[in-house]
Amino acid sequence: MTPRTPTQRRRDTEHRLAHDVDVWVASASADGVPYLVPLSFDWDGEALLLATPADSPTGRNLASGRGVRLSLGHTRDVTMIEGEVDVLETDALPTERGDRFAARTGFDPRTLTTPYRWFRVTPRRVQAWREVEEMAGRELMREGRWAV
Repeated sequence: MTPRTPTQRRRDTEHRLAHDVDVWVASASADGVPYLVPLSFDWDGEALLLATPADSPTGRNLASGRGVRLSLGHTRDVTMIEGEVDVLETDALPTERGDRFAARTGFDPRTLTTPYRWFRVTPRRVQAWREVEEMAGRELMREGRWAV
């Protein structure tokens, strides 16, 4: 398979962020126990917005660790994102942003009785590759800035 150019990888990554609805979320507890879960997300061009119960393993991990690793796509066409997490209570998010999340994902945590939190993930590092031919040059973003 012919490797994509870095520019095409970035375009593909931005398309995936704009059109995918679910992302794998990898976090760890304070004592290093890993936890992996799929969550719905919305991308606003700068950050991914996630929601999960405040007392779930992922909710606790994201609130205490403030770092996360996300994965979009499948193993032979993957985008990996390392990001910084900002935690927001459900009523702290602007209504229009919550409405956008609900419309895009088909899920509105504001309507549930279980206490949820919003987690805004700002990418700091982004990598994208398809199989071994694209391992070189897979880093598209470093320290929060697109390298491509």
